[in-house]
Order: sequence, then structure tokens, then C-alpha cells
Amino acid sequence: QVQLVESGGGFVQRGGSLRLSCAASASRMMFSIYTMGWYRQSPGKQRELVATITGGGQSDYADSAKDRFTISRDATKRTVYLQMNNLKPEDTAVYYCNARHPSGLASLNYWGQGTQVTVAS
Repeated sequence: QVQLVESGGGFVQRGGSLRLSCAASASRMMFSIYTMGWYRQSPGKQRELVATITGGGQSDYADSAKDRFTISRDATKRTVYLQMNNLKPEDTAVYYCNARHPSGLASLNYWGQGTQVTVAS
């Protein structure tokens, strides 16, 4: 069982920045196995991928996040980050941290409780 706790959400003006953090309750070895990701969900919309990063550090981004967001991970702290710059009102959503085991088993797929990001126009 892996527990994920997000922090860092808040209210910003258009063009502002926020850094989200997600701390995992896992050993360093276990944390290094999982692909970590950030997803977001706006009211009335489905949850969508924002960015992922593998244990080896390979990252992938949704088109909406490219050039503005950066995902990173720190194995010593068992924490994954999402640096968000040049925020837009359409980035407003609840952001969720995800840990996915490479096996793809649903029982080894974990979610945090979410953190709200609100961007004013």
C-alpha cells in the first residue's frame, strides 16, 4: 500500500507559478519502481493526464503542459513535484498525484486526495 499526499495548490493570477508536491509513503526502493504522475480534473470533465515521470527519470507531458510545466522526482525524499509556470485560467482544476506500478495492475495503482489549483483571469 502506497499513500500519496499532495500539497502546494492555491490561488494565483494568470501568468503566475505554483509548485505542487506529492509525498509517497514508500521505501526508496519501492518509490523508484513506480512511475509517478500528475493528473487533473475540472468540474464536468474527465480526469486527464498532465505529466508522468518514470523511475529512470523519463518524463512525458500533455500538449497543454509542454513548455510550461516541469515534473521531477526526488528519491531521497520520496517526493514528486510539478512546477507550473505561466498558469492560465484553463489550468484551474483539482490536481491528483498518481503512482503506477510497471506491471499495470490496478491493485498497485494509487491516487492522492487531490489539491485545488485556481487561476484567475
